Amino acid sequence: MATKQTVRDILLKKGGKEKISMLTAYDAPMAALLDQAGIDILLVGDSLGMVVLGLGSTVPVTMEQMLHHATAVSRGVTSALVVGDMPFGSYLVDPRESVRNGVRFLKEAGCDAVKLEGGQDACEDVRALVRAGVPVMGHLGLTPQTAGQLGGFKVQGKSFDAGRKLLADARALEEAGAFALVLECVPGRLGEVVTKGIDIPTIGIGAGPHCDGQVLVTNDMLGLFEKFTPGFVKKYLNLAPQLKEAVAAFQDEINSGVFPAPEHTFGTDEDFNVLLKG
Repeated sequence: MATKQTVRDILLKKGGKEKISMLTAYDAPMAALLDQAGIDILLVGDSLGMVVLGLGSTVPVTMEQMLHHATAVSRGVTSALVVGDMPFGSYLVDPRESVRNGVRFLKEAGCDAVKLEGGQDACEDVRALVRAGVPVMGHLGLTPQTAGQLGGFKVQGKSFDAGRKLLADARALEEAGAFALVLECVPGRLGEVVTKGIDIPTIGIGAGPHCDGQVLVTNDMLGLFEKFTPGFVKKYLNLAPQLKEAVAAFQDEINSGVFPAPEHTFGTDEDFNVLLKG
């Protein structure tokens, strides 16, 4: 039986030869497949708002929706560390409320940790969560929940001052108790600087090759989400056209009578002929 990944296992990969792998999951069957493939961390991302629920952004996603999907993912996992995304409005309001919501991810959904966005402004919440026994993964750079304040979905930290602030935020989150940090859409060199400047692992998404690990949205890397493809995404498959072809073939075979064939049908035609003569 596969060994369950722990926060300590992830911490020990800092600066190691073996990089941390992280993908998103939103349901039990996909979580099981990714887990069996050996992924270190499964993130139940609030990206489900766009890639599963058809919303225009992550902002409308609720705690109940996150818990619903996180519970399903946890059921499909035996090895990977399961991290639940804290949705917009569930933290950065009152640390006590943040703790209540974070604890729900562990107690009700079976997650091993939570992830939240923000730098020094989030540190009070991070401290409160860690003090309550909830491991926290941070998220800096492009933070989708507040992308409107950042000028949209754009690369962050491009200037010296912006890079210096991001590094200060990373160090503050580490000091507050975060065990890892997602860096999204920052220059590769800044990703390297931050990775070398803190003692907790960095997991990049559009942050260059020097991070301690990499994450992608599974629906993007499998070619299942067609509305747009971020520039940092590598498609390892392009499943959407294949799925459409399969569905079209199914529909054609229904109309032509090819499906269902005898091997897909129970009994023989003679069994009920007497009823037809009725």
